[in-house]
Amino acid sequence: MRQLFILLICSGWLNALAQIRVHPNHHTLQNKDGKPFFWLGDTAWELFHRLDRRDTETYLDTRRQQGFNVIQVVALAFANESDNHKPNRYGDFPFVDNNSDQLAITPGNNPDDTAQYDYWDHVDFVVQSAARMGLYVALNPVWGDHVSRHWSSKGVIFNEQKARSYGKFLGNRYASQWNIIWILGGDCPPVYEKDQHHYDDRPVWRAMAAGIKEGEGTKWHLMTYHPKGGKSSSEYFHRENWLDFNSFQSSHGSRDVDTWNWVARDLALIPPKPTLDMEPCYEDHPINPWDGKWTRKRGYFNAYDIRSRLYRSVFAGMCGFTYGHHQVWQFLDTTRYQPLSVGDTLIGWKRALHAEAAGQIQYLKQLMLSRPYFTRMVDQRLIQSARGTDYQDLVMASRDSAGSYVMVYLPESKPVTIDVTNLSGNEKRAWWFDPRTGKVFKDREGRLKGAITFTPPVQRNASGTATDWVLVIDDTAQKYPYPKP
Repeated sequence: MRQLFILLICSGWLNALAQIRVHPNHHTLQNKDGKPFFWLGDTAWELFHRLDRRDTETYLDTRRQQGFNVIQVVALAFANESDNHKPNRYGDFPFVDNNSDQLAITPGNNPDDTAQYDYWDHVDFVVQSAARMGLYVALNPVWGDHVSRHWSSKGVIFNEQKARSYGKFLGNRYASQWNIIWILGGDCPPVYEKDQHHYDDRPVWRAMAAGIKEGEGTKWHLMTYHPKGGKSSSEYFHRENWLDFNSFQSSHGSRDVDTWNWVARDLALIPPKPTLDMEPCYEDHPINPWDGKWTRKRGYFNAYDIRSRLYRSVFAGMCGFTYGHHQVWQFLDTTRYQPLSVGDTLIGWKRALHAEAAGQIQYLKQLMLSRPYFTRMVDQRLIQSARGTDYQDLVMASRDSAGSYVMVYLPESKPVTIDVTNLSGNEKRAWWFDPRTGKVFKDREGRLKGAITFTPPVQRNASGTATDWVLVIDDTAQKYPYPKP
């Protein structure tokens, strides 16, 4: 009996070690070995509902090859679509008669037997397939409009009791699955006014979090909250014990979003917690299509928009970044589904998997992990030339706390002056990093002192002259390697 008890304790301990966790600096994440975990996520919200097993593996393997390590997906479909009645590709529903108290679970899980293979068996398949490929699944139990009346009341099916019960079911089902991260919420504010009524849905979300924790028992997975566009989880839940890190949504309404200030705001809070942009502008998403005035002249977010928001947010202190493509998150296939927004490019999700930015953002992860990670910090004082003020021209500098390296993101291909006085080492090595290709271009090396002006290389691509660059200056004695694309 004693041996069984020890085995159970060790099993739970090993499971806990398998999870990513918050680093002691409270600003970054680490893996079970204490090594840096740079969150590079993709939004695949409709993955459980719209893809079959074969397409699921195609999607996951493509993202794995592109360097992603987190897949964000929601268990229950968006209530504002199809009146909350949307089966998955196999015609299965999560609940009986849309009653969240009655899970639609059948004996067995043979995918070749439709009587056995139910909705939750398919969710299991996706989670387990991701695990085989080394990918985490950031699992949202239910999109916000199943709880919130912020958009409409037609899809609301959860109260505190039902939320806790459902959370317990999920926590228990995936307690031993190493690659789970929990995301509560989903596009809706937990506190809001509607039709002259005040609503506070926080008790429901707390109940769901408590249910998940109860179901997990001694096991442990990270948990956060996905807020409405323009908001951060820190505004509602920062001091909650279940909230391990903050998430904000810079969203798809404008290019002119100062996410670096959002990062600074979150990181200044007590107690300190990591933060990241869990839903930024999506590649090929129409820019603000909701005001009734959208035309193709207003345009779409492109790869440069993704990079310029990504690099400056990470240099400002984010623990990672989530990418999204507007065709991929909804897995658009016009033979099966209607496009979501006016102006959708209709290129289809399989083609969109290989969009320009989808293959580029892995280079930032490679860059960040090529240098000391846990000690990095933002330091704008190093920039002696014009620092800029907005998304078009703001230059952002990030360095190691010991001064052994500095990285400077330039949104425009213009000279920048950096004060290297307080960087460590008598000799320094300066080089350029191309965010589009991950390639390295040497600048100079030697006894660099004082304020020095650096000019980006002249590079051309299919769309014209290269725009954004990263300048890196190393303490030569550290012998840091160049990142490998």
